[in-house]
Amino acid sequence: MPLRFRRAALAGALALVAGATFVPSAGADAATPRAAAQPFIVGGEEASLADHPYAVFLADGGGNQYCGGVLVGSRSVATAAHCALAVRRTDLKVVAGREDKRSRDGWVVGVRDVWIAPGYKEPSGGNDLAVLTLRDRVPYRSAKVADAGDAGLYAAGTKATVIGWGRTSAGGARSNTVRRAQVPVVSDSDCGKAFRSYDAKTMLCAGYPEGGVDACQGDSGGPLMVGNTVIGIVSWGEGCAEAGKPGVYTRVSSYAEQIREQIG
Repeated sequence: MPLRFRRAALAGALALVAGATFVPSAGADAATPRAAAQPFIVGGEEASLADHPYAVFLADGGGNQYCGGVLVGSRSVATAAHCALAVRRTDLKVVAGREDKRSRDGWVVGVRDVWIAPGYKEPSGGNDLAVLTLRDRVPYRSAKVADAGDAGLYAAGTKATVIGWGRTSAGGARSNTVRRAQVPVVSDSDCGKAFRSYDAKTMLCAGYPEGGVDACQGDSGGPLMVGNTVIGIVSWGEGCAEAGKPGVYTRVSSYAEQIREQIG
């Protein structure tokens, strides 16, 4: 089964990620493999930005949500590199403080600068991280960035929370509201068995052995949190919530110093 990157497909978006397999459907979402025909942030529940004020989403020039992100500073957002590269910087907007995409709540802010982690080529090759510098500050609490001192948060079995506005079902409607799901961190050895391209330095996995709970299309770039600390960024996976195929995330602690340099 082909690997699927977890952003929504964009009508007219440039194919900037080598080897990506995106199949646009009505509503401009990425088509999902047959085995991924399950609920959105699969197995999750509705969330509140009162609990997760750092959660934001990315929108294209038409105002369509296609990826997630996380505030790591008052004018800095961490997201996936493949999300940042999917839209021209001049068209890219960050929406903060908006639980329901149908509302006009919160802030819509343009992007002044985009930093991409060195060495990034495509998500399954690692380094799938970007930091967006916003044109204006937003008045919401930022997440703490995991660093070398947070190794314990990456221990196998640690319960983490993934947050996003991703797709509600394969071939169905997208979620209009922010959602979350709890998943356990998977050991590097087990993740390496699931994916031959797994790189423990730049990635981590989270999910249940039996599947059933996971991020999915439209959730790329969103945060994997332990408390108020972001330990991962939704990157890629094989299907959604499949048994033996946990979600793969960018390992934030490997980039802590570079992220802080971008925050300034």
